[in-house]
Amino acid sequence: MLAVCGMGNGHFDALSAMQREAVHSALRSVFGPVSVSAVTAVTGGATAASVFCIEAGGRRYLLRIEGPASPLRNPHQYVSMRIASEAGIAPKLHYVDETSRIAVTDFVEQQPLQAFPDGPAALARALGELLRRLQAVPVFPYFVDYPDIVGKLWAHVYRTGLFAPGVLGPATERLDHIRQAYVWDQAHSVSSHNGSIPGNILFDGKRLWLIDWESAYRNDPLVDVAIVLDNLARSPELESVLLQAWLGRVPDEAIRSRLKLTRALTRLYYAGVLFSASAAASPAAPDTDLAAPTVGEFQQAIRQGRLRRGAPETKHVLGKMFLASYFLEVATPGFDAAL
Repeated sequence: MLAVCGMGNGHFDALSAMQREAVHSALRSVFGPVSVSAVTAVTGGATAASVFCIEAGGRRYLLRIEGPASPLRNPHQYVSMRIASEAGIAPKLHYVDETSRIAVTDFVEQQPLQAFPDGPAALARALGELLRRLQAVPVFPYFVDYPDIVGKLWAHVYRTGLFAPGVLGPATERLDHIRQAYVWDQAHSVSSHNGSIPGNILFDGKRLWLIDWESAYRNDPLVDVAIVLDNLARSPELESVLLQAWLGRVPDEAIRSRLKLTRALTRLYYAGVLFSASAAASPAAPDTDLAAPTVGEFQQAIRQGRLRRGAPETKHVLGKMFLASYFLEVATPGFDAAL
């Protein structure tokens, strides 16, 4: 779904009194005496934050209000966002209140990624260049080692009781092997978005932007690469285009071998995210079946209304698809060599 900004009435009534006061303070700071002519709730993207389009002085801005802070939440998102904004990778940042978790940025008038000029290969090249630019900015603060956060999320899925005992055992056993084999020197970490899925990549008709920096911290550079490849450069040809644009050269066998390990971790991470959402929204009898549809079968189920976008059961099916792809990557020739 595209993020659309249009004329409308205020939507701040659903916020707490403290949040409303913080929002008005932000608007006064950014706009001063200029009156706000429209406030419209924004849908789309890949975030749980409250997001609004603000129109003032003939321009549009994005107001973003995060949920309450928690010990598990990345504390560095605003530092990372500011660095990315100054580098022209994220939209221009006009205001940040880290205590109230509010930010105001430019509003990007979004077009579909499918409309990128000259087709999928040009988009893959632009994505590789975007990641290269991101990884060249001053390094974001450290938050967590990526295999550790994947392991913690997967352990949470176990605790939910979403699946019957033993069903997830093979996935966990393989994860243990991957974590033992995965070696990364934090001294070589780079600035990473860590959530570079299509909903967080905007095309304005001329160039690409990255938004939603909740998960941004320093990381293995292959994490963002693996996520983008799985979502937007699925064919071997597009993968080669993106990797060469990102690296500035043809990737060697060592990089491709490490990419297999990293790709398995990112796929299991998103399986964990989707299963966690499914477990929280729809308690049910423990599932005993990991069978997953193909991408084509899933798309047909959406078109026919057998699955509804955003519904808990749809997230559950998507989680199984990510888990299936995790096993598929494990089973491909060369993966064991990477281990």
